[in-house]
Amino acid sequence: MNRRLLQFLQAENITQTQLADTLSVARGSVSNILAGRNKPGYDFLESLILHYPQLNLEWLVSGKGKMYHENENGMPVENAAPVQEDPVQLDLFSLQSPSSNREISRIMVFFSDKTFQEFRQSD
Repeated sequence: MNRRLLQFLQAENITQTQLADTLSVARGSVSNILAGRNKPGYDFLESLILHYPQLNLEWLVSGKGKMYHENENGMPVENAAPVQEDPVQLDLFSLQSPSSNREISRIMVFFSDKTFQEFRQSD
């Protein structure tokens, strides 16, 4: 993951110091993550996604997919809307896919106690 985080910094043309300041984390923590001495914690990843919503977290963590989220045309989403901090009530069973040829395969729910739960579509 440290190599992918470095790739992201290079793609965004930002320094380790700028990232640390943006995320309000210690500069040394970013350095330690990039050097492979530490793994990023939940708070680091949460802040990263809040400040860089276009970043594909699945790519960052696992290397799967592309660095940036893509729109329906396969183009990178450059100005993705930031994640809302206010809770939103959703009826998960009434969600519709924006395209008729796509199905929702996974939903991630993040809780205020910094845990999460993943829901996957049954095969």
